Amino acid sequence: MRPAAELAERLGLQVTDLDLLEQALVHSSWLHEHRDAVRGHNERLEFLGDVVINLAISEALYAAYPTDDEGLLSTRRASIVSTTGLSRLAHRIDLGSYLLLGEGEAQRGGRRRPSLLASGFEALAGAIYLDLGWDTARTWLTTLAEPELANDSPSLLLKSPKSRLQEYTQRRTGARPEYRILDASGPDHEKLFRIEVWVDGRALGVGEGPSRRTAETAAALQALEAIRATRSAPSDSSARADVDRAVG
Repeated sequence: MRPAAELAERLGLQVTDLDLLEQALVHSSWLHEHRDAVRGHNERLEFLGDVVINLAISEALYAAYPTDDEGLLSTRRASIVSTTGLSRLAHRIDLGSYLLLGEGEAQRGGRRRPSLLASGFEALAGAIYLDLGWDTARTWLTTLAEPELANDSPSLLLKSPKSRLQEYTQRRTGARPEYRILDASGPDHEKLFRIEVWVDGRALGVGEGPSRRTAETAAALQALEAIRATRSAPSDSSARADVDRAVG
């Protein structure tokens, strides 16, 4: 069975254009190795799917949180449609197993790479919209994202660890966290970054990842956890309140 047919069956969708769905699964690296095998790679569908996802999630959040202002609705949406959020949805349907990747891209772990999964998910949403229409695409997306849509966390906890750490340090000292590269090893296509974050003259966290951004996020999360561990240390109530706002 073709990967597109297997995926359609897994998703419970009555797809009418399997070629279009298959195109949504084709990474440009695969097309370079299999020219003329399919109608094209998935980047145009990715462009369309980005709009479809944003509209479906925006509409669902608007209905679910009638008292939220624009800023909070935007924060909620960003937590779902970010690269991390979309890759989480892609993992939920095991999208990586169905992606058609070039041999080198597959060997480099492309099926698990958040950016590639998020792009593939956007392309998939675009293909479903074109084939089955807005109502089906919206229902499928909002059903899949139901746990995220129902996450009634305070707005701060929906922000990235880097944003939360920066807001905390700026409230306390007016300074920004400083991220220092400890190591960057491996070939260009398989870099591993190790980054340390300093706050108020102290190293509070170390993170690793395949990109600077990923490693910085991991370091910021570790720093927040270190702050959480000392949340009872501040002697004045305002300091304790800042810690609570930062780490939840």
